[in-house]
Amino acid sequence: MKNKVVIVTGASSGIGLALIKHFASMGSDVVLAARTTEIIEKEAAILTSSGCKALAVKTDVSVEADCKNLINKTIEHYGHIDILINNAGISMRANFLDADIEVLKRLMDINFWGTVYCTKYALPYLLQSKGSLVGISSIAGFVGLPGRTGYSASKFAMHGFLETLRIENLKKGLHVLIAAPGFTASNVRFSALTANGTPQGETPRAEDKMMTAEKVAKHVYNAIRKRKSTLILTFIEGKVTVFLKKIFPRLLDQLAYNHMAKEPDSPLK
Repeated sequence: MKNKVVIVTGASSGIGLALIKHFASMGSDVVLAARTTEIIEKEAAILTSSGCKALAVKTDVSVEADCKNLINKTIEHYGHIDILINNAGISMRANFLDADIEVLKRLMDINFWGTVYCTKYALPYLLQSKGSLVGISSIAGFVGLPGRTGYSASKFAMHGFLETLRIENLKKGLHVLIAAPGFTASNVRFSALTANGTPQGETPRAEDKMMTAEKVAKHVYNAIRKRKSTLILTFIEGKVTVFLKKIFPRLLDQLAYNHMAKEPDSPLK
C-alpha cells in the first residue's frame, strides 16, 4: 500500500478517521473527505507533520458537485487514485409508520447517492490503476433491521450498486469490496435521525463493548490488500446473522425483532 492514493469519505471521525490513520501509517497517501473542514484539516496537518502525505477536501457527499470536486482535487494533488473508500454514512431510529419521508430521503442521499456520486467521478482513475472501490456497509445491508428502514434500504442499494459494478468491470481489473463491520463504537448512533429528522443525541447501545473503529480499519485494510469481495465482521451479529438469513430467514426475522426491541426506548412496541 506504500504510495497508494487512498480517498476516505466521512473521514472526520470513527471508522473513516481510523482508516485514514491506518493507511497513512502503512505509507499510503491519503485524502480526508468530510463536511467538518476544521477537523479534517487539523488531522491532515498532524499526519503531514509526522512525514505522511495527506490532503483535506471539504465534501458533503450528498452534493454531486462536492464529490466531483473531491476527485478533481485529488487528481490535481496526487495525479492518480488507487483506492476509494465510501465510508460517509448516517443512520436512523424510528418505525417507518412514524418517520417523515424526508428522513429516508436524507439517508439515501448520503449513504447511497454519496457512494454513487464519488464512484462516478473516481471510476475512470480506478480503472486506470486497477484499484479498489470499497463500500463501508453494515449487516443492515444483508438483513432488514426494524426501526432502521431508511438505513437498511440505503445499504441494500449500496450492495446492489457495488455488486453490479464488480460484474460490469470483471475483465478490467477493478477490485470491489463490500465491508460490513457490524456494530462498531462510533458516532453513528449519536447522530442517528429520529422520526422527525432530529439527531437522537445518545446511543441505545453499550459503545464500550463494541468493536473499535481502529480494529475495523485494520480488517478493512487487510481485505483491500488481499482484494476480497466481501468482509463481514463480528461472529454472532455478523457471520451468524448472514448465515441464518440464507438458511432460516423466518427465524432470523423473529430474532432481529427481539434483539432490536430490547434496546432502551426502542421504537418497537
